[in-house]
Amino acid sequence: MSARTDVEAEQNQASSGVTPDTLGATLREKLEASHVDIADLSGGCGQMFEAIIVSPKFAKKTTLARHRLVNSTLKDEVAAIHAWTPKCYTPEEWEKKKGGS
Repeated sequence: MSARTDVEAEQNQASSGVTPDTLGATLREKLEASHVDIADLSGGCGQMFEAIIVSPKFAKKTTLARHRLVNSTLKDEVAAIHAWTPKCYTPEEWEKKKGGS
C-alpha cells in the first residue's frame, strides 16, 4: 500500500519501524557487511527497498543462497514491507564491479 501524502508515508514508516538505517545496521552487525547501500524506492513510505550488500559470508554461495541468508537475517523487517530487492556481493566481486571489470 503506497502512501497518499507525506504525512501518511511518515506514519507508515514509523509503524513498520523499517528504515534504510535500521536495515543497514542489522546487515552490518549480523552479516559482517563491509558495504551496505539501501535505497527507499517507495517515495519515503518505507515499503519498497533495493539494497547492495557486500559481505564475506556470501563466499562460495549461489545467488539464491545469498538471498536466503539475507532474507532470514531480515525476516521480521521483510515481513513488514511490500518489496525487497537485495543485490549480494563478496568483497572481491564488489571490487571488480566497482572497477568496471
